[in-house]
Amino acid sequence: MIHTTSRVLTSDLRGHIDQTVSVSGWVNALRLQRKMQFVILRDPSGMVQVTHKRDGSPLEELLESLTPESAVRITGRVVDAAQVKLGGLELVPESVEVLNLAETPLPIDEHTGPEHRLDWRFLDVRKRETAQLVFTVQTTLEQGLRKYAMEHGCTEMHTPKLMGTASESGAEVFKLGYFDRSAYLAQSPQFYKQMAVAAGIDRVFEIGPVFRAEPSFTSRHATEFTGVDVELSWIDDVEDVMAFEEQMLAHAIAKVAEVHGERILEVFGVEVNVPETPFPRITMAEAQEVLRAGGWDPEGVKEDLDPDGERRIAAHMKEQTGHEFAFITHYPARIRPFYHMRPADRSDLTLSFDLLWKGLEVTTGAQREHRSDVLLKQAEEKGMSTEPMQDYLNIFRFGCPPHGGLGAGLGRILMVMLGLDSIREAAFLFRGPNRLTP
Repeated sequence: MIHTTSRVLTSDLRGHIDQTVSVSGWVNALRLQRKMQFVILRDPSGMVQVTHKRDGSPLEELLESLTPESAVRITGRVVDAAQVKLGGLELVPESVEVLNLAETPLPIDEHTGPEHRLDWRFLDVRKRETAQLVFTVQTTLEQGLRKYAMEHGCTEMHTPKLMGTASESGAEVFKLGYFDRSAYLAQSPQFYKQMAVAAGIDRVFEIGPVFRAEPSFTSRHATEFTGVDVELSWIDDVEDVMAFEEQMLAHAIAKVAEVHGERILEVFGVEVNVPETPFPRITMAEAQEVLRAGGWDPEGVKEDLDPDGERRIAAHMKEQTGHEFAFITHYPARIRPFYHMRPADRSDLTLSFDLLWKGLEVTTGAQREHRSDVLLKQAEEKGMSTEPMQDYLNIFRFGCPPHGGLGAGLGRILMVMLGLDSIREAAFLFRGPNRLTP
């Protein structure tokens, strides 16, 4: 008989029939009958049934003392057992080591509501395969985005998350004590990635934390989330940025479909469709015209699309083009930041876009204004004080190239891709206005 003492995953047990192996994992379930003891052990790769015939031994006593979710190491013989639903095999134990006995009862079960599950997130993730699969998919998605960016000339940067002045509008930033003064958490790496392209780093890519002090309680908002940011220099126009994003997303989604497509369909019941490029585009003015013809915003007062408008226009585009993605372009200057470039013939519009996927906004992007004098004029127009922005404005005084970029939410992309109900499920530990724990 061959003895294997190093850990064997339950998914690999078929290759060890009639061998003695060690498996490590959690007690998923216990069925302690009059003559037999059954323990279902779960590890990251699957489950195995451990079968022990009662014999009055210390082993019987040990198995009897187990509790659900205890961490154990079980050594035993792998036996071919066609009658066993779990992989048609079982483990006959020779020794059981209790590594950490779980307290009982557990604080959550399958009937626990989402908020309480978040209080015990480590148990929630451990017990639910759906929760774990989210992070496996996230890893592949990030890898796909990063690989595309790197293969297309991007340098990955890590920009500061602490700022000396409130970025952009200043309304949605968190203020914190910084020695003898105040600092702010970055609500976007925007200014820093622009500084990087001005530093001669041709194309910039970053995946990192973003902080938004928005008291929003929706299924798509978080106060801390992971941003995917790109900035491209020497562009001809905003179209270059949109083309980069659609290719990058198509590449990453194809990777996810290839590696996890079957599993996602099985666990989430969602088919991962690899989008064709280019994605359809519609201007904000056209989108509003289509929406108003359908009864949206009857007062005709909304400048921006609300979530209902986003869903409706996405449905319209899907009907017209068969596409799940849609770029909305040329947003009014009034509702866009001062640094968005405006078309030469339409100073009331911006060369900007949002990307909707199945009706949810996943990205905002634009060509940036790189001319110092125009930028100053646009900041003044919005009534902004230019004094705190001096470091930012200096970027444009010494030969800054034309550039543009985008910011996407990793959690939102995952949410749409896997059909999740809330952004809370797309983060390991969610942060919202009422949640700073665990």
